[in-house]
Amino acid sequence: MYLSVQLSYYPLNDDYKPPIKDVIARLEASGLEVHANRMSTQVFGDYDTVMAVLADTMKWSFQTFGKAVFVANFLEGDRRPRS
Repeated sequence: MYLSVQLSYYPLNDDYKPPIKDVIARLEASGLEVHANRMSTQVFGDYDTVMAVLADTMKWSFQTFGKAVFVANFLEGDRRPRS
């Protein structure tokens, strides 16, 4: 099953840009298709893989940067942008 996710990440500290960039880099390094923009990051791939990567990334984020808010929208199917 294919999964499309829209993810927003809000680190709860004053220096928020480096954690956001690190989370996006970690998602990109996972091998999933990742599209980052100014408002959110879209992640696309196999359901089990996406969920495992998100769980690992969120845990890593909390351990590395402390408190943060993740907001996610999940949609079954392939919603990748078409050019």
